[in-house]
Amino acid sequence: VQLVESGGGLVQPGESLRLSCSASGFTFSNYRMTCHHHAPGTEREMVSTISASGIFTTVADPAKDRFTISRDNSENMVFLQLNGLKPENTGVYVCQAWGDDVYWGQETQVTVSS
Repeated sequence: VQLVESGGGLVQPGESLRLSCSASGFTFSNYRMTCHHHAPGTEREMVSTISASGIFTTVADPAKDRFTISRDNSENMVFLQLNGLKPENTGVYVCQAWGDDVYWGQETQVTVSS
């Protein structure tokens, strides 16, 4: 099983990033996918989640109008579009698969700084 996250980087406030999480080794379309954020000195928090079918999505309140989650079950990928990034969005982002088992992906670093 692999969940490989990519797309992080260093951006200025107000800019955008698109994080991708590529899955392999399990039936991706049967799993709900969740993206988490872990900022330095804080606890990990759920940013967004998407149902196995992709029909239902949730984005945490602080980012509800700026972040969008989507998935492509034909490509075994989930995407997190981060718009209007703020310094408090700095940290590592990691994807998680929920289904018959729980899998965690690698982290990708996002740094928002002027």
